Amino acid sequence: MTIQYLKLSELSEAQRKKIMRRAEQDISDLLPLAKDVSERIRKEGDAAVVDYARQFDAKDFTADMLRAKPEDFVAARAALAPDVIAAIESAYANIRKFHEEQMPEPMWFTEVQPGIMAGEKTTPIASVALYVPRGKGAFPSVMLMLATPAKVAGVEKVIVLTPPRPDGKADDASLVAAQVCGVDEVYVVGGMQAIAAVAYGTETIPKVDKVIGPGSSYVSAAKRWLFGTIDVGLPAGPSESIILADETADPRLVALDLLVEAEHGPDSAALLVTHSEVVAQQAYEILPEYIAQIPEWRRGFIQNVLENYGGILLTNSLDESIQFVNDYAPEHLEVIVNEPFIALNKIKNAGEILLGSLTPIPTANYCLGLNAILPTGGFARTFSSVSVMDFLKRSGIGYLSREGYERLQKTTAILADYENFPSHAFAIRKRNEIIGLK
Repeated sequence: MTIQYLKLSELSEAQRKKIMRRAEQDISDLLPLAKDVSERIRKEGDAAVVDYARQFDAKDFTADMLRAKPEDFVAARAALAPDVIAAIESAYANIRKFHEEQMPEPMWFTEVQPGIMAGEKTTPIASVALYVPRGKGAFPSVMLMLATPAKVAGVEKVIVLTPPRPDGKADDASLVAAQVCGVDEVYVVGGMQAIAAVAYGTETIPKVDKVIGPGSSYVSAAKRWLFGTIDVGLPAGPSESIILADETADPRLVALDLLVEAEHGPDSAALLVTHSEVVAQQAYEILPEYIAQIPEWRRGFIQNVLENYGGILLTNSLDESIQFVNDYAPEHLEVIVNEPFIALNKIKNAGEILLGSLTPIPTANYCLGLNAILPTGGFARTFSSVSVMDFLKRSGIGYLSREGYERLQKTTAILADYENFPSHAFAIRKRNEIIGLK
């Protein structure tokens, strides 16, 4: 088994580009297919959705299976072990508490000058679809991370899109998680057809204002094609992580945590970045032993990632490691250094920042309370994790008394004249005549 062991100072331009690019697929080749699928969904509605489900998910799928029924939720809860249900409920409580703290004031004003009031009003988006993938596994945690902030934000219509199992049903744990969050409108559909269905609406699946949630390259292509028809949320692609460590880190722990995001799939990325040759070498030696203990079907993903898009990167100093982190802008970042809160001040770009060796990525993924739907592919430079703000919108509010209007009318007219908008200036000067202002 090969594990990349690289020195930052010795990277070729090609090696650096490969690391920075990750395995993010160029989805441009999928855009013609996204166009065809979207057009078919727009024209044929449910019939096309069902046909795609039969091709890719469940061969006996029917239109009657498009929406999860009340009895499906009952059956799902009965099928789950009590400790799984308890874990879902426990995680939900923490996630809800964190997102409740994010909620902004519904409305605020400030007096810019006497008689001049400016402020904002925050209101929830009217309707949102949450995309909860399946693929390599089932993800009730994604359901919690999407449905919780949507409900806390007060979105009136929250629906879920999730691909069917081979039997045509939704995943049991995902249904229970949706129910715990207060969402009962679950549509059993995935892929490009799911995104197109909520962009246009079908006989069964409603048109909504926004769709958000991680998905495959096919889902990403559909979002790109339908951008402008529907709000498609933040970019969320293959999983990625950096474990930032110094000489005080336990190599056994950093090696463990390097496996976490690597097991998501062959297109994930996972890097240990450290200036300590001792930590790097010992982690390198421990990794094969740990990898051998992972089930074979996940082991292959890890091996591919550590050979191609991850591994160990040795730097010359902690500051150089942090600079690399900021350049890379990882989805998940663990900071296992002697003074993590000092390092925190220097970190600018990361979807989430987990401090200390006892704050591993898995805990944050499930139940710490932070949202684990994060920007990938370097988009952490400009995007944030999913939050209540993804389900809210702000409207500016202004009010002028006569005194306030008098203060601003001259400035308004001068700038309107300068920008050559005569109607703007006319609206001010004529208003002055009408209200008796000289």
